[in-house]
Amino acid sequence: MEILRYYQADIILILGSVCAVMTLFVYLTTTIAKEQKKNLLLIEASAFILMCADRRAYIHRGDVSSLGWWIVRISNFLVFFMTLVIIFGFNLYMIELYTHDGKLEKVPRRLKIAQWLSLVGMLLVIISQFTGLYYTFDEMNRYQRAPGFVLGCVIPLLILLLQISVIIQYYGNLRRGVRSALLLFTVACFATSIIQIVVYGISLNNITIAAMSALLYVFALYDMDYEIKRAREQEIEHYKEERSREHALFEQTSEALVSAIDAKDPYTNGHSRRVAEYSARIARIVGKSDEECENVYFAGLLHDVGKIGVPNSIINKDGRLTNEEYDLIRHHPVTGGQILSSIRQSPWLSIGARYHHELYGGGGYPEGLKGEEIPEIARIIAVADAYDAMASNRSYRNAVPQHIVREEIVKGIGTQFDPKFAKAMLHMIDLDTEYKMQERVSGEKASSRNSLRCDTIYHDCSAGFLITKATTRISFCSHPDGQIPKEESLPTIIVFDSLDGKVHPGEENNSNVLYFEYAQIRIDGRLTSYNTRNTEIHFLDKESDVEQSRLGDTDNEQRYRIETVRNRDHVLISVADVKRVYQVILALPDTSRFTYVSISGEHCDIHNIRTSCDYEQIDPDTIPRIAEEISYTRDCPVGDVPNLEVDGWRTDASEGIPIGDGLTLTFHTQSMPTARMVWQCPFISVFSSKNGQIKGDNFREYLLLRLDGENWDSDAHVSNDVKVTQEPSFEGWNFWKDGNKKGFDCAVRIMRENNAISIYTENLGISIHSVTTILDEVEDVYVALTGDQCVLTNICIYRNE
Repeated sequence: MEILRYYQADIILILGSVCAVMTLFVYLTTTIAKEQKKNLLLIEASAFILMCADRRAYIHRGDVSSLGWWIVRISNFLVFFMTLVIIFGFNLYMIELYTHDGKLEKVPRRLKIAQWLSLVGMLLVIISQFTGLYYTFDEMNRYQRAPGFVLGCVIPLLILLLQISVIIQYYGNLRRGVRSALLLFTVACFATSIIQIVVYGISLNNITIAAMSALLYVFALYDMDYEIKRAREQEIEHYKEERSREHALFEQTSEALVSAIDAKDPYTNGHSRRVAEYSARIARIVGKSDEECENVYFAGLLHDVGKIGVPNSIINKDGRLTNEEYDLIRHHPVTGGQILSSIRQSPWLSIGARYHHELYGGGGYPEGLKGEEIPEIARIIAVADAYDAMASNRSYRNAVPQHIVREEIVKGIGTQFDPKFAKAMLHMIDLDTEYKMQERVSGEKASSRNSLRCDTIYHDCSAGFLITKATTRISFCSHPDGQIPKEESLPTIIVFDSLDGKVHPGEENNSNVLYFEYAQIRIDGRLTSYNTRNTEIHFLDKESDVEQSRLGDTDNEQRYRIETVRNRDHVLISVADVKRVYQVILALPDTSRFTYVSISGEHCDIHNIRTSCDYEQIDPDTIPRIAEEISYTRDCPVGDVPNLEVDGWRTDASEGIPIGDGLTLTFHTQSMPTARMVWQCPFISVFSSKNGQIKGDNFREYLLLRLDGENWDSDAHVSNDVKVTQEPSFEGWNFWKDGNKKGFDCAVRIMRENNAISIYTENLGISIHSVTTILDEVEDVYVALTGDQCVLTNICIYRNE
């Protein structure tokens, strides 16, 4: 208290200055509501006058001069009077807040009473000036409390109590910042008013009122900022909603137009959507932004819009087109460009439609552009369009198998396709280890069928369902042919592999499908094995949870559920009907082929075929082993790194080997018996990660280099320069594949100088020299071996000296 008494003149001066500045700020502020602004001006100006008067009264206390006599009396009058004016202004501020922002229909009665009490208090202050009701002055011109002083304190306290009660009752009607300011003002002033009754010589109440008045404007600014922010967010949200609606309308309109185009040819149904998705994925792989990818998507979606002007008779013609008919087909890019050119806000739409049939090496149509002359968006669509055209069914042929599609794209690099985007498409194909892209296009019609009419096995078969390390469930209903005995009218499960995931009986030697059948399981548990090492069937002693068909036994309809799962060379198939459950275990002849199941049968109608898949992979011990595990490395020498069996695309990899200043890796490689493609060979991965392992924390892959020379970088901060040379000893790719089948010893020399990593290797006449430059600072870089359908043994590390 002594410290406060000593410095109170300075404190009052500071608060007075603050209130003066606040008054100016309130006057200049234009974003506060008009009535609230008036009330804040009254409060801040009154607080400024209160501080000035209190300081004058303090300074001139005891000044017996004529000037001192007048200043002391006027100052003390203003101290009492302005305190009530501030409370009166605060009451008006509350009324405006609760009736405007607080949504009260009428002013609370307690605030009206507080208004009248404020006016009564002001009147009593004026009367006291002439009667000495509240205070008097002694002969030394010093302020003295009078007997009625308590009344001068009680009136403000009653007003504040009324205001506090209103704030508490309607606490939720105002925003947190506003109600906090009101509560702080009233409670702080009420507390110091009580203290002021017993404390003399310190202007504690006046200082608090002035400070709270200043804070009131600060909170008003905070609330104003909140309102502006909320309004801006609402405006942004409204803008986003408008954009979303416009986007949805544009997408729906585009989809409707595309549906009309695709409906002209049932064999190309869904073509435009798939091209759009593939185009957007290519754009994303090469580093395009989200907005650019979306532009590419819609350009791909509408790329064939010009076909709307081609007669259906030409599009659906089975025979060879005449020159005139072919000219009409070739004109559809021009027609599409003209149709879409009216959409001026999206010029890329007409560009994609007009130029997607231009060839990178020249000779395309309609303008015969080549290379960089062809707009980039059209070069992207051209690759996606070609892939989908080859991988889809047509009236004159079935879908081309994925590996042949890949080879055709490789052949077209630099002549038909931009190498950059063709390479991205190849990467997408390589990553599609389960042929999901192929299934979407070539098997779309088949996979969408949920009913079959089976007279004999193979007469009608469902699309193949891939068996993986995660459980796949297939449920269906079967109705027997009434003319055939019930025990001969049963569904059958066909377990097989083929390049397109479909059943091809009798085409085991067809290199385009490579059909390979493992077994057939009739639904009653009869198992026929063709190409397995061992089989077992177990009827389980447990109750089935498959429900009876709604049609009941009277119609002989049965419900079935199949669950499939695989762990390397073993497959487990569980079959359940309403009465029993049994399991079939198949020991496969190898680990690298795919395994599918297809539903077929004899003399039965199969319908309501449904599938679902788990995301989590099973524990390997879930499938009991019934044959020795297949291993191609069992009797092979082991070097510094454990041997590898890579069953599919990068299904396994060696541990990371620090490159340091440089090293040489030697190993023996041999393709698995099922390998048939050039790219089914060893890969070299250059990467960094926190624990030095592929797919470890902070994994960044700078180069994926195959021994056939193809390469890929997945990190944006890297530059790769790969030179592949066919030496005189190279006798062709068939010779190269045969060499991989037989196996050979390989040496890979790796050098590092700062952030540049050089790799040298030569194998079967293919010489590779690559330089990987990492564009940011990386301390530890690793190399690992992986591949596709290959066995790597005797892996040795030789450090450069």
